[in-house]
Amino acid sequence: MSVTTTPVPKGTIEGLRSYWTADLLSGFLVFLIALPLCLGISLACGYPAMAGIFTAIIGGVLSTFISNSELTIKGPAAGLIVIAIGCVTDFGFTAGTDPAADMQAYRLALGVGVAAGVIQILFGLFRAGILGEFFPSAAVHGLLASIGIIIIAKQFPVTLGLSSQGSPLELLAKIPEFVMTMNPYVAVIGIISLAVMFGHPFLKIGFIQKIPAPMIVLLLTVPLGMYFEMSQSRTYSYGGSEFALGPQFLVDVPLNMFSAVAFPDFSGVATMIGLKYIVLFALIGSLESLLSSKAIDQIDPWKRRTDQDRDLLAVGIANTAAAMVGGLPMISEIVRSKANIDNGAKTRFANMFHGLCLLAFVALAPALINQIPLAALGAMLVFTGFRLASPKEFIHMYHVGREQLIVFVATIIGVLATDLLVGIGIGIFVKVVIHLVNRAPFGSLVRLNAQVEREGTESARVTVQDSAVFSTWIGLKKKLENVRDCKRVVLDLSSVALVDHTVMHKLEEMEEEFQEHGSTLVVEGLDQHTKLSDYPTAARIKGAP
Repeated sequence: MSVTTTPVPKGTIEGLRSYWTADLLSGFLVFLIALPLCLGISLACGYPAMAGIFTAIIGGVLSTFISNSELTIKGPAAGLIVIAIGCVTDFGFTAGTDPAADMQAYRLALGVGVAAGVIQILFGLFRAGILGEFFPSAAVHGLLASIGIIIIAKQFPVTLGLSSQGSPLELLAKIPEFVMTMNPYVAVIGIISLAVMFGHPFLKIGFIQKIPAPMIVLLLTVPLGMYFEMSQSRTYSYGGSEFALGPQFLVDVPLNMFSAVAFPDFSGVATMIGLKYIVLFALIGSLESLLSSKAIDQIDPWKRRTDQDRDLLAVGIANTAAAMVGGLPMISEIVRSKANIDNGAKTRFANMFHGLCLLAFVALAPALINQIPLAALGAMLVFTGFRLASPKEFIHMYHVGREQLIVFVATIIGVLATDLLVGIGIGIFVKVVIHLVNRAPFGSLVRLNAQVEREGTESARVTVQDSAVFSTWIGLKKKLENVRDCKRVVLDLSSVALVDHTVMHKLEEMEEEFQEHGSTLVVEGLDQHTKLSDYPTAARIKGAP
């Protein structure tokens, strides 16, 4: 996509007048992707199907007028499925065995969602968006990959028409059993859906490539579900075994969307379960949202920059509002945001139009939603999980450096064996141990040792001692930003024993930011350091590794 600088589209009233046709078209196309994903994510979380729709509507309409992020799409994300299903399960969710208990668990989870949203608002007000800079890259990638593996484990049996009860490791071990005992009619729908999701990028037919893969899945599987008469409860024989069909294999939403509104129960907020998931929703949700908005800024054709604190404030307000009426937690969602750019969106009003399209559809055609097979939604989430935990991620980490692969895998194992919070803690701990092995002084892992010298607005030199690593990056970033008004800033790393991959990657981003502000950042002193791999932003150790 070509880069243009004049004029730069802005999400103002004038921008709405100038670009509403492009934003409306993109919003509509993103809606086609968002509809099935919102439904699938909701059900995978143990929430009612409409919960994700409420979230996308509120995230689309409300956050548009608060955030300055021009191209991100706000809505429920697969990355929060693990937290949400864990929350309702710990509050007593029974997966349909006891509907009253399920509703109570859902309402308690909504109370947690409101509290987490308020914390995100405080993050934004107190300019805590920079906290997204703290976590080491390999641990963050490991966290997302582990979430992907858990989604695959939970949704693969759904794709085959089976129960997904059990821990992720138990479900992964049962995959051969699931294949042998699958419900044939339901599995046909699931397998076709998987084939479309995985095969769509390889189809070279022009008009098919322009239709989002989730929409193709619905166009194929809804008629197929009708052909199998899945809305009628019955049994059928296949291969000498009896299998069930019925509405339990279809999405179930009320014909009046307002009857799906649910209000939070705050009695669980002050419990250990509540406090745990408030931290998880606020921390992991904020981190994912910050990472997504930064990634979208990198591919914005006009190189516009999101105010991370303002965007976090918008997400927090929208999350609080969504949880108050029965919605899922939301983030700036990367896949839909990327589609928004590819569809030609110009301003943040594309996010608003995507929300309004969802509102119109669920208000006018809810009966169509009730014809969507759950197996099709499960297949979409399996594909999403695969994208998060793709083998390419493992290969990429190996190319960045073997020490990065160790942290990446340690985080995945930690999450699968424990939970998200402990898992990322394990990843960070392994990263610290590796830094100590690679000669980083222990004190330099908790305190930045750097001096700043400047000559007016002409030049400045920032000299770092000991090490430059992920845990002290925030301090280094602030020192560099304080002298960004100088025409030329030199970062002297000649005295550091170690510069880790996270810092090297962040410095590459900062060089671009300096250029956008009309100044220059020059990194010096790494000629005596050894790279731990051939990757451009690999970690550096002074002398021989």
